[in-house]
Amino acid sequence: MGKVSLSFLSVIGILTLERCDYVGAFNKTTANYSFISNETSTSEMTSTMISFDHPHNSSTSSIGWTPTTAPKLSHTTVKNEQRKNSSDDEQDNHINKVENENVERKTEDVPKKLACPPLGLESLRIDDSQLQASSYQRTGLGPHRGRLNIQSGIADGDLYDGAWCAEYKDKNQWLELDAIHYVLFTGVILQGRNSIWSWDWVHTYKVQLSNDSITWETCMNNTEEAIFQGNQDPETPVLALLLEPKVARYIRINPQTWYINGTICLRAEILGCPIPDPGDPYASEQQGSKDDLDFRHHNYKEMRKLMKSVTEECPDITRIYTIGKSYTGLKLYVMEISDNPGKHELGEPEFRYVAGMHGNEALGRELVLNLMQYMCREYKKGNQRVVRLVTETRIHLLPSMNPDGYESAYEQGSELAGWAHGRYSYEGIDMNHNFADLNNIMWDAQEKATDESKVSNHYIALPEYYTQEDAFVAPETRAVISWMQDIPFVLSANLHGGELVVTYPFDCTRDWIPHENTPTADDSFFRWLATVYASTNLVLANPDRRMCHYEDFQQHNNIINGGAWHTVPGSMNDFSYLHTNCFEVTVELSCDKFPHASELPIEWENNKESLLVYMEQIHRGIKGVVRDKFTKKGIPDAIIKVEDLNHDIRSVADGDYWRLLNPGGYKVVAWAEGYFPSMRQCHVGTEPHPTLCDFAMTKTPKQRMKEFRARGGKIPQDHLQLRLRALRIRKLRHSTKVLNQLRESARKARSTKAKRP
Repeated sequence: MGKVSLSFLSVIGILTLERCDYVGAFNKTTANYSFISNETSTSEMTSTMISFDHPHNSSTSSIGWTPTTAPKLSHTTVKNEQRKNSSDDEQDNHINKVENENVERKTEDVPKKLACPPLGLESLRIDDSQLQASSYQRTGLGPHRGRLNIQSGIADGDLYDGAWCAEYKDKNQWLELDAIHYVLFTGVILQGRNSIWSWDWVHTYKVQLSNDSITWETCMNNTEEAIFQGNQDPETPVLALLLEPKVARYIRINPQTWYINGTICLRAEILGCPIPDPGDPYASEQQGSKDDLDFRHHNYKEMRKLMKSVTEECPDITRIYTIGKSYTGLKLYVMEISDNPGKHELGEPEFRYVAGMHGNEALGRELVLNLMQYMCREYKKGNQRVVRLVTETRIHLLPSMNPDGYESAYEQGSELAGWAHGRYSYEGIDMNHNFADLNNIMWDAQEKATDESKVSNHYIALPEYYTQEDAFVAPETRAVISWMQDIPFVLSANLHGGELVVTYPFDCTRDWIPHENTPTADDSFFRWLATVYASTNLVLANPDRRMCHYEDFQQHNNIINGGAWHTVPGSMNDFSYLHTNCFEVTVELSCDKFPHASELPIEWENNKESLLVYMEQIHRGIKGVVRDKFTKKGIPDAIIKVEDLNHDIRSVADGDYWRLLNPGGYKVVAWAEGYFPSMRQCHVGTEPHPTLCDFAMTKTPKQRMKEFRARGGKIPQDHLQLRLRALRIRKLRHSTKVLNQLRESARKARSTKAKRP
């Protein structure tokens, strides 16, 4: 394609400004900004606000019209390093300021709108065929690997390494992107190579633009070629905004200097606004969603406002409650959606979605917030599918399990948080390894037992050490465990990001093997659950999609046993299965952990059907009530045992139970202390409607009990197990209360000290 004429660009210039008016891109003061400087500049970078002039008034070049630089506002300098975490009282003060909608920036007045979003190297909207390079060391370090945040495998030298790396170490190397259409290029984000064996990154670079990939123009800083500051380490993303954004089709990153002990390696994202083509009849069609939802990233204050707005819109079916606080005192909010909010209804199963366990994996958070809005509005419209879910299921939505981590990642910005910033709790805890490891407790007991059938396969008690005040258990983890005791959850999904796959228990392998298929007794049903989500997700179900990093999950139909992927002791999935009645899977939603806000509408469309159909699976299997035959009262803690499935569940406080099962016929036995066992044949159909299997149990007189035992009958003596489980939960709650009081006292003391003159 030849060069763009000025007249063409003049016609479309105004349209460009409208399409490029994205809100919230890189709008945080802690981002690592790098701007055009000359070769003698230091590693400090100057931030400048950009405005767009009308194309008729702009200067021309061989590339196209160029927006001019506006007068500098609140000129400041930002070092190329991450700002340290603020103290607890600073964070509290920040939240209060945000709530009053009067935030005062410490370092600069941040512009409310910055021009253009990422083109999609990280999110894979940019195809491999659009990337070229001057040279590369081998296929695994080719230009297609030069994507922001792409991860390498453990072994260097394979086909999936962690960057583009040039074969030669000279200033003539480049990584090139063909945008296919004309784009207003505004910036570049750079990272070094992801590798546990090599340290490689680019210190400085030039940016070149072209309309035909033959004639190239280097971005200028006045009369000199501009030199952009790159990285000082392999992982921290560094943003460089062009002082004079330009329209072109091709862009090159041309490294000038690099780490002295390394080579030329980089990962990148390109910022730009696509230019609409009047000659393209499909140019006006934008990918997005027909649902009118609040598609943007919500910080803590904005999340609360959205949740409140949903309850105000649908007060009859929603309720907001909290299950605890984070380390810094941010509340863990849950939205309940039910036709009778605030109450467990006999026979109605309880469902939960949990998002934001890793704070920087932000897509799940936004999907859960979108789901709240969607279900509220569709219920009011009379959408029968949603009405059925609301009236037959009690739904609990926890959008942010790790609000401290999210706030930290949000401060950096969607493209600048890197791969791990905000992943961990404030204390540095990975919450998906923080639940009690009940797997090895069960497996060790089975190995020691002479009769393995006598070893409990469910409702396993917390270990004693886990309940202590000095146990390394995050307050957020403690809050979720307590939540699990209060609500008899049946089905759950834990929403993550950074890959495209659905995993199911067990996540932990036996004997600490790095990865090995470790199935549960309910492996077939877990595979069904994972398949339901994966097969209805528009990205996962696409056979032509590119793998995210280095693992091809399509060969497993986009589902995998957690242990077969990599061992995760202390996962929430395994804990839910072994400590409660709840079945849970993990959904890895996207390659990009923190997608740009402009991508949220399409991500909602990718996941909407999956989120709904997965919830509907809670109505598969059998359900019923275990009652005393004569008093008709429900019997709590009755064991529901399915023949040939070595995993039991229990009835809850009112005697009702739910047992998730695939279609088929089952022999089901109910056991309860002080009652004769009761057996029924129950058939499960193919439709997501549970089969009703009630049990009426007869108490056992002492004499009849003796006769029953004399005939060899066995009644499980599990009251000790239940007492131990309840005791450990009480201890955990007590130690949690003590720790929360200590933290609150410390926060108040710091706040009082800070107020003193």
